Amino acid sequence: MPRLLLIAATSYLLGSIPFGYLLVRIFRGEDVRRIGSGNIGATNVARKSPMLGLLTLLLDALKGSTAVAAGVLLNPASSPTIFERFSPADIPWRTIFPASSPELVIGAAVAALFAVVGHMFPIWLSFRGGKGVATGLGAFLIIAPKAVLLSAAIFFVLVLIFRYVSLGSIAAVAAFPNFALVLHEYGNAPVALVLMAMASVLIVIKHSANIRRLLTGSENRLGSRHA
Repeated sequence: MPRLLLIAATSYLLGSIPFGYLLVRIFRGEDVRRIGSGNIGATNVARKSPMLGLLTLLLDALKGSTAVAAGVLLNPASSPTIFERFSPADIPWRTIFPASSPELVIGAAVAALFAVVGHMFPIWLSFRGGKGVATGLGAFLIIAPKAVLLSAAIFFVLVLIFRYVSLGSIAAVAAFPNFALVLHEYGNAPVALVLMAMASVLIVIKHSANIRRLLTGSENRLGSRHA
């Protein structure tokens, strides 16, 4: 239990690094929270600068992956074999976690969940953060890569058809734990699956304002300056 608490605290701090806020502040001298939707995530940053938006997406995903990697390093169930499997040849095609190590998968899922929580509620910005999609993407790409790829496919199809980034994000996130279940990408550890589902639920809840706008037809489409 103390080790899981350490993993949770470390992952929260990594997840709470507000890259979107920092990039806009450094390169544009502005507060991204006063732009567009006021969100610090990649979509809102891209309204100010597409290049900074892309960089925010990559960095937010990277901090999620880094949190999971740190969770593995801090887990006593880790072995040299696990660390050797952190390679581009394995990810995103298959998980690095063997089904025989449920403790390791649970620790990784804890890391992923708290990285998402850190992004949503960063201590550095008075707990006003982003929605966690990119951070969750980076974190869960290591744990359940096939489920993430299928979820990403849903995202791109819906965005291409309807041009609502929020709709694509919500649908993809909601589908993710179901894909992880069907594909058995949770290390035969039901607790890990529950933690992954909790992260998905939090992300969907963070999109509550978008859901209301989608239902009323007032959500702005991709390319709008005020979504």
